[in-house]
Amino acid sequence: MTTPSAPWTYPPVEVGLVGAGPWARAMHGRMLAAGPETALSAVWARRPEAAQETAAPYGARVAASFDALLDHCEAVAFAVPPAVQAELAPRAARAGKALLLEKPLGPDLAAARRVADAVQDAGVVSQLVLTKRYHPATDAFLEAARAAEITGARSCYLHGAFLGGEFATGWRLEHGALLDLGPHLLDLLDTAVGPITAVRSTGDSRRWIELSCEHENGAVSQASLSGAVAVPHTLTRIDLFGPRQPLSYDTAGIDHEECWPILRRAFATAVRTGRPTALDATRGLYLQRLIEQAVRSHADGSAG
Repeated sequence: MTTPSAPWTYPPVEVGLVGAGPWARAMHGRMLAAGPETALSAVWARRPEAAQETAAPYGARVAASFDALLDHCEAVAFAVPPAVQAELAPRAARAGKALLLEKPLGPDLAAARRVADAVQDAGVVSQLVLTKRYHPATDAFLEAARAAEITGARSCYLHGAFLGGEFATGWRLEHGALLDLGPHLLDLLDTAVGPITAVRSTGDSRRWIELSCEHENGAVSQASLSGAVAVPHTLTRIDLFGPRQPLSYDTAGIDHEECWPILRRAFATAVRTGRPTALDATRGLYLQRLIEQAVRSHADGSAG
């Protein structure tokens, strides 16, 4: 995905936002309202006062209900916990709305499958907010990885947001880093190294979890995940090893503000052309299957 350069010639996509928490305010609402590819048409949240706070800076409508939101948009963006997304996204798909979905699709594989099935049955466009995939540095890394011979990889995604603050939310504290951070790292490893065929896990997802991945091409990768460690800044790093010099990817130096115009243009283009990107609900379901493998491997290991 590349940085938008050509003028936007379509009408803006009218997007309704579900959710009014910190991520909805910090990213979704601001990104969608910035345009020109999209317009924030309405906001709905279970707390009307939060919806009003999110909608007001952009002059967006506050919807009285989820069904009312659907009446005032052609696409729906979700910034809610996975269980809520899995409950509401199929309804939006059946109403013919394009979907901008958060990862993971749902709290478990069965819920994720219901979302992906609803998208497929309705024939609507969907796209995942895998934020790092919309940065030029990520594109450059993945392009270099495609030309590399990779024997093994080490990676990590570490931060301390679960220790306290507005992102220490109920679902994150319950499920931990595997469900929250896992989709990002598994997606990058799967794309950079090659399709993942097996995942095993050790540790505690609420504290620190290690993943061992086997890839279709015979490579092996490791991933360390934690949202409960005190680090000066978020650490997201991948090192690829093989017969040549290592290839490294580190997000410490990237500006995430560069992601939002690319994400917005990709989604709006998919909606207007009817052609979703590869980062759609099907991809989300694939990643959720890998997470389920990790969960099952841990349970089998504990039982043994």
